[in-house]
Amino acid sequence: MLLLTRHPADSLRHSDDPQIRCYSSHFSDQMEMRATTREVGAYLDRHEGWFRRCAKPMDVDVLDAQAYALRLGRFGNFGFEVEPTIGLRLLPQQQGTYAITTEPVPGRNDGINALYDVDFQASLRLEEQPTGRDDSGNASPSTSVSWDLDLSVWIKLPKVITMLPEGLVQSSGDHLLRQIVRQISRRLTWKVQEDFHATHGLACPARKRAAF
Repeated sequence: MLLLTRHPADSLRHSDDPQIRCYSSHFSDQMEMRATTREVGAYLDRHEGWFRRCAKPMDVDVLDAQAYALRLGRFGNFGFEVEPTIGLRLLPQQQGTYAITTEPVPGRNDGINALYDVDFQASLRLEEQPTGRDDSGNASPSTSVSWDLDLSVWIKLPKVITMLPEGLVQSSGDHLLRQIVRQISRRLTWKVQEDFHATHGLACPARKRAAF
């Protein structure tokens, strides 16, 4: 099993090495928060609390006041396994919009850093909705949180895998990446929604299917 971490440079992104493959995926989702936009924003601003709780069972290390290293778990394809660690920086709110970007993870398995690189670009947008009714029929404020993620991963594959048909290697890798994104992003979305309502003593709305 090969443990991969993010390369601090972007040399893989511009390489013409036939063993390097780029896999990309887009993910969109939306969740309802039964509170005002100001209350939801105040919660998201304090990510030092909810981020580590909601990321479980994934392991999280704090890099600084705004950045975390997230170990995603083990994934594999064609007998080639990866256990990626991604550094994420949670940027301050800008008029109801949040951005999460890739952050280098220093000092991790320096000898194999050249095998892996990642570009993680996510955004969350808060939009206050017309006052509705909660499950008891009482008037309730509501905020819609829209979530978008663009993820690209560059991996230097073992030579034996690159001997397979090009289309098979690419489509299989893209499918694997989509599975990772769906599992991690959807799970995190649910947990943030549940954690917000639990910490505010509110009933959590029912889960909805993600728009992949």
